[in-house]
Amino acid sequence: MILGHIGARKGSKGVIRKNFRDLCGKPLIDWSLDQLLEHPMVDGVVVSTDDEEIYDHAVAKGALDIGLRPAHLATDEAPKWGVWQHALDAGEAALGQPVSAFLDLDCTSPLRAPEDITGALRLFADERPDMVMSVCEARKNPYFNLVEPDETGALHVSKPLPGGVWARQAAPTVYEHAASTYVVDPNYLRRAETIYEGRVIPFEMLPERCIDIDSPLDFKMVEFLMNDHLNNNQGQ
Repeated sequence: MILGHIGARKGSKGVIRKNFRDLCGKPLIDWSLDQLLEHPMVDGVVVSTDDEEIYDHAVAKGALDIGLRPAHLATDEAPKWGVWQHALDAGEAALGQPVSAFLDLDCTSPLRAPEDITGALRLFADERPDMVMSVCEARKNPYFNLVEPDETGALHVSKPLPGGVWARQAAPTVYEHAASTYVVDPNYLRRAETIYEGRVIPFEMLPERCIDIDSPLDFKMVEFLMNDHLNNNQGQ
């Protein structure tokens, strides 16, 4: 049994109340929430939030009734891991049975495709890691074109290799952590304190599906790409 989860805190400094802001005709959260509610592999969905309007909206759409997020998990400093642990326990209580996978979608990353969710779930089922984490190819590479100053202020490659790396293609593979899609073993989620304690493996997504909304500019970029996607689908 797979439990889907979305975290949607009320507060947001970069884009005010972004999780419920309209994006191409519906609230931002719905682009991810609808994916969970409609996915055939997901058995139940919970939304963890301290926002009553978002909560009532999610439950009305079909999310499980788990109550509002506790106040200590609704601060700027509250770790995602603790939010996940609470949502897992509350979700299993609402379902009345344990789950075999905890699937989190970040609602500020709405450009993922349904096949990304399926791919992440299948990778988890095949490999049985502690966690599958969405990534995309990094635009900059610390072995090649990321630099940092030494104590004199002179620049050097961040992670130098013997002989140097003089072509991007020759550099070791480096990923960006894409805050989009996660699949977690419930036992690992309960026993660990942070993400990287266990075996965390990558699920690679297309970079254009991994844009995370942290600023007004991000929102405009996502809105442009979403409109482009919708218009292309209408033309098919």
